[in-house]
Amino acid sequence: MLTPLKVDPTTFDEGSVGYFRYGMVGDKVLLTNDVGEHLFLTPEEFRRFIAGQVQADEPLYANLRKRYFLKRDLDVEQFATKLRRKKAFLQNGPHLHAIVTTLRCNHACRYCHASRTDMTATDTDMSLETARKVVDFAFRSPTPVLGFEFQGGEPTANFPVIRFVVDYALEKNRYENKELLLSTVTNLTLMDEEKMHFLLDRGVSICTSLDGPADLHDKNRGWMEKQSSHATVTGWMDKFNAEWVRRGFDPDLFHVDALMTTTRASLSRGRDIVDEYVNRGIRSLHLRPLNPFGFAVNTWQQVGYTMDEFLAFYRSTLDYIIELNRKGVFVQERLASVFLTKMFTPDDPNYSDCRSPCGSGSAQLAYNFDGSIYTDDEGRMAAHMGNDFFKLGHVDTSSFDEILRHPTVKALKVASIQDALPACHSCVHKPTCGVQPLHNYMFDGDIFGQRPRSRKCQEFYGVQQYLYQLLSNDTDGSLERIFRRWTIQRSRPGTTPYAPASEVTA
Repeated sequence: MLTPLKVDPTTFDEGSVGYFRYGMVGDKVLLTNDVGEHLFLTPEEFRRFIAGQVQADEPLYANLRKRYFLKRDLDVEQFATKLRRKKAFLQNGPHLHAIVTTLRCNHACRYCHASRTDMTATDTDMSLETARKVVDFAFRSPTPVLGFEFQGGEPTANFPVIRFVVDYALEKNRYENKELLLSTVTNLTLMDEEKMHFLLDRGVSICTSLDGPADLHDKNRGWMEKQSSHATVTGWMDKFNAEWVRRGFDPDLFHVDALMTTTRASLSRGRDIVDEYVNRGIRSLHLRPLNPFGFAVNTWQQVGYTMDEFLAFYRSTLDYIIELNRKGVFVQERLASVFLTKMFTPDDPNYSDCRSPCGSGSAQLAYNFDGSIYTDDEGRMAAHMGNDFFKLGHVDTSSFDEILRHPTVKALKVASIQDALPACHSCVHKPTCGVQPLHNYMFDGDIFGQRPRSRKCQEFYGVQQYLYQLLSNDTDGSLERIFRRWTIQRSRPGTTPYAPASEVTA
């Protein structure tokens, strides 16, 4: 990861050169800074830049100046305003609250990260009493945007808790006046018409798993009913999407979202996976690598791969996505859109796994079925693997302040401030990247980890390096126009009704 280009300190003009990071992308030098600006220079332009030899009447000078790479004529107040906006996510408390309604699941996915139990294990169901306490606890967060996300297991296996949390949260929000976001992550195989209409009536977003075409999806996601999971999932996706259209909602905004997980069987199927999403009207997919957590630890030899293999898959699949965009078919890759938003806009998308400091415990919290509180859902998974390091407390006994000031939360913040981390502080991608200490802990037993060995670091570095490589060769600006479109996020208009008070019962 170290750049072969060296700066001769004897030629460095400290009086004219502003703070920057640099690295090689192909035969060009990439400059970046902490407000998200970037610029490509030739090696000769870079030499003249650091020596303070670029003259004020040159176009290069204007380019460097407007991107805050020069001290001369630097508008410090404007620079500070941009930096403040980039870090605006630090001003609010946890906005995402993951609720594990149950550990029961009717699937036996080969890579499962969760800690599922058999469908008979009803002792892993959250009670309505605990659910009420979780909602009350989450509403104590000072954030103006509050999101509840139902997870599992298969969360719909304990649908009464979903029903209660949704109605109770809507009723409570009559007086709290937050922007309330409700969503569930479900395999859809326990769905029925009554559940579907309840979720649609109350504006609950739906996200499912779709690993690709039927043969690939069913290979990865075994269903204990011995039926095709793909057929059932896509059938319910079509029903939800058709009902949104029937109710008059924009299908570009209102549809079932999906996530895929990359296994060894996926590596040669990038085009097939993209085509499956596009053909189903899903215009955004996240090429997620597999992490050796949960059951994936035991099946790694069958489903796992090296990060180099994943990045080769990612690059070729991204190339195909770009090819489709050039043909007029809009589809985007989500991780790329996160990085591109940081590169091209004044905002940070607040993606918890890719920010500094990280969002574990400060942007999100996870509540296990028994009311235990964790830094995030990955922290809960770590606990089920035998390590309670990421457990912060319990809804019965902990105050909100105690959770936010917990020593583990503080440690995770320190371990994810890139300016103080070796390899991160000087990395050219530091301004658009982020650290996830939990991944370091799972791999190295150390929340600080070693960046060159970290799979998450290798993933983020490799993706960003490829995005900049593509941009460095974008001579006509056509690719940048495609990428900038990926940074435009249209939010769903508020359509969530309030539940009558009579329906909100414990």
